[in-house]
Amino acid sequence: MKISFFFDDVSFNLKRKRKITSWLEKVAKNEKKTIDNLCYVFVSDEKIQDMNCKYLHHDYTTDILTFDLSSEDAISGDMYISVETVKENAKDYNVDFQAELLRVMLHGVLHLCGYNDGTEEEQKEMRGKEDEYLVMVDTSANGT
Repeated sequence: MKISFFFDDVSFNLKRKRKITSWLEKVAKNEKKTIDNLCYVFVSDEKIQDMNCKYLHHDYTTDILTFDLSSEDAISGDMYISVETVKENAKDYNVDFQAELLRVMLHGVLHLCGYNDGTEEEQKEMRGKEDEYLVMVDTSANGT
């Protein structure tokens, strides 16, 4: 089991990596999954928009792109997160940046666990799962 964090074209430092890793492992366990390999890559809006256009043919920024490499019971994937978009969303939703970042990181894991957000009903289920698991996160992982 491995969770790794990389920083591509942004100056950003993810704090409390061990606490976040432990929390994500608990989420997977609650979903009856094991983690094989999760790779979080923090990028700029420009980079994520380029990737979104290239791989999904969507010419806009997004907070996260999740590439699923999972097997039946073990989740594995690459997740690209735009730090700039997460910051903007935190302002728009009037929440702390770290709280929004944790939500986005969790969102990617939930996709790998089989949840989707293409329809209104799926979005409601995904948001419910996010809310459920965000209360599980150790508040000390919520620091800046």
